[in-house]
Amino acid sequence: MQGLKQLTRRCSCIRNSIVPEKFHYSPPSQNLSRLTPKRFFDLHKLGNKEAIAKERARLNDEMNRGYFADMAEFKQHGGKVAAANKVIIPAMAAVKFPDIEVSFSDGKTMKLPIRVSDNPVDSDKSSVPKASLVCLSFRAISQEMINSWSVPFAKAFSNSNNVQLYQVSFIDSWLLCRSPIKRLLLRAMKKPNLNEESKDALQGKMVYSFGDHYYFRKELKILNLLTGYIFLLDNFGRVRWQGFGVATEDELSSLLSCTSLLLDE
Repeated sequence: MQGLKQLTRRCSCIRNSIVPEKFHYSPPSQNLSRLTPKRFFDLHKLGNKEAIAKERARLNDEMNRGYFADMAEFKQHGGKVAAANKVIIPAMAAVKFPDIEVSFSDGKTMKLPIRVSDNPVDSDKSSVPKASLVCLSFRAISQEMINSWSVPFAKAFSNSNNVQLYQVSFIDSWLLCRSPIKRLLLRAMKKPNLNEESKDALQGKMVYSFGDHYYFRKELKILNLLTGYIFLLDNFGRVRWQGFGVATEDELSSLLSCTSLLLDE
């Protein structure tokens, strides 16, 4: 009996030395689908109080927001989390779209958004589109929503050399982000951009973003992953217009009008 008590105390000491006493623990739930295995193995950060606080805040945030919360909202509004802008956002009030690395199906990578460099010496305005429509899709269910914006947009500006269209699909599965699987996946995704109705119009680029996108989403205040997000950017990478979900006629009219205004700036 004495030996059992000593063993119990020893196990307790080992446990306390590994798991900090104040470390917040939340019970497993369906929301773990947003967390990648990497989140649980950043042990090198345990000595950094600021990093611990940041990770704890993220863990709480992601545990409290998951698929079922997204689906409940989706059933209420069908992906229309907010109304699109009716007018263009003034340049002085516009926020910058966060940088993100994307991959093409041939394996080549690039950074979005394409914008005029902050350094006048390095800037080459001729190679930067005056307007870029960036469509974000986090789940396959939002692809039809994206098409409701991208297809009319592609037709409207098919003859413009100053407009670009990007459809970004986010892939956050830990397994699919591993290098060998990632290469196979990109190879399997080699297909015409957009669809038959719009591929001969504006050259829409289908690109993919692999890995964790939590802080990217936080900057853009994106919560629901089941809907589509549409951003119209100027040549400085600033968000000048934003839409959500399925496009309405009025919203499409607003998007096309704001794009034309950017081309005239």
